[in-house]
Amino acid sequence: MALIQYLTRIQFEAGAIALLAEELKLLGVSRPLIVTDKGIVAAGLLATALAKSGLPQDTSVFDDTPENPTEAAALRAVELFRAAGCDSIVALGGGSAIDLGKAVSLLATHEGPLEHYAAILGGMGRITADKPPVIAVPTTAGTGSEVGRAALLTLEDGRKLGFISPHMIPNVALCDPDLTLGLPPYLTAATGMDAVTHCIETFLSPRFNPVADAIALDGLTRAARWIEPATRNGTDPVARQEMMMAALQGGLTFQKGLGAVHSLSHPLGGLKSLRLHHGTLNAVLLPAVLRYNAVGNEDKYARLRAALGLAAQADLGAEIAALAQRLGLPATLGAMGLTADCFDQIAEHAVKDHSTASNPRPIGAPDFRRILEESL
Repeated sequence: MALIQYLTRIQFEAGAIALLAEELKLLGVSRPLIVTDKGIVAAGLLATALAKSGLPQDTSVFDDTPENPTEAAALRAVELFRAAGCDSIVALGGGSAIDLGKAVSLLATHEGPLEHYAAILGGMGRITADKPPVIAVPTTAGTGSEVGRAALLTLEDGRKLGFISPHMIPNVALCDPDLTLGLPPYLTAATGMDAVTHCIETFLSPRFNPVADAIALDGLTRAARWIEPATRNGTDPVARQEMMMAALQGGLTFQKGLGAVHSLSHPLGGLKSLRLHHGTLNAVLLPAVLRYNAVGNEDKYARLRAALGLAAQADLGAEIAALAQRLGLPATLGAMGLTADCFDQIAEHAVKDHSTASNPRPIGAPDFRRILEESL
């Protein structure tokens, strides 16, 4: 038997941000810390959220979320949470702000160090329900973090680790497609390819969960249909709604685990020498990983082709690469500024990453290095 549980409370509709104060009240809290980033503030989305939700203008705000969230930022946000007497978290932004908000909730009640709670270090069972509630408000359509059970953070020593537990799933996800209407084309494409990767990798995971498989295939079909229209015309409300649903569905399937794409993109995203966007990394790595994982997965690959509307014998890796090219994303890791100097280190980290266990084909450090070289 398999335990299948879905998953948290989700409000999905245009204008859902207006429900924020009501959802806080239902959780029995009233003094949130809004965790966001300076780009969200500059774009006017914080002001919009405050105005439409009815929250006070003097609500405490931490807006220093890095592009890839860090332990240091989480600790600074926890200090503000305590100093302001907050009782909850509203994570407003993309996956970085949402993951940081989850980490703040964890550290507000769980004694450090943060690495004590990392999944690969046996920390999953140390995370308890004794945490301030989190309401996630995504402003991109890609990460699925608003319903995900993980937070990815880079520690002070440069390791990017996953903090995974059912208790890390936000208590509420407020999915308002209107908040994505101003997202620039490049970020629309890159975050959209993150959703595509989530749907593909979770579907290919060998873990048994037919419910998640069905959700992943439906999310992939939506993303394949709407990612290019959303990128071309960011004000199209239908395209924005469909991409937000695809991203949500990708997140709902995280219960199956991801795979080798994320095993590599996690340590690559932790490099201090470069600022590498997670969704873009996934788009670049996915073709080579699909070629590697094709062995022994013929039936699932046929279903992926059908979901993508491809011919029966289409090369999945080539088709994904062509899609990324049409979206204007980099074709190689080299185009993102990477060189092979770090590949041995990245491959070793990838072997230890929590996503490796659910890759559909066994994979080791030499295989990871070959995928990196093929993607360079």
